[in-house]
Amino acid sequence: MTPHFTLAELTATSHRQFDNTPNEAETANLQRLAEFLEQVKTALDGKPIMVNSAFRSKQVNDSVGSRDSSQHRIGAACDFRVPGMTPDAVVRAVIAAGLPFDQIIREFDAWTHISVTNTPDGTPRRQALIIDKSGTRPFA
Repeated sequence: MTPHFTLAELTATSHRQFDNTPNEAETANLQRLAEFLEQVKTALDGKPIMVNSAFRSKQVNDSVGSRDSSQHRIGAACDFRVPGMTPDAVVRAVIAAGLPFDQIIREFDAWTHISVTNTPDGTPRRQALIIDKSGTRPFA
């Protein structure tokens, strides 16, 4: 897909009993996501981005307890870690770089969720949040 992100990486799942093959529209979203992740990588001074989860078929998404409205379902979101950086530092760096993210979320202080708009012509919300055991709140 891009120099640093493959379709296999963006569709990997530990729930191999379920098909996690994206359709044409989902693959197009994954292409946009991969291109955006290249921008994120640049904003993080080229540090590696370790993808935990990107595209999730309905069965995979249901198995991890996520909502049907999750942007992972359409290939527009990615959860990742960056070795040597806290999720807080990743969120701050992406915001400071002015990247056109739709959402960026520090999740449980363990990984970062980032998404592009659901459609190519969408306007990024630039919504920054924290999700943890205390609930969901704006990133501050």
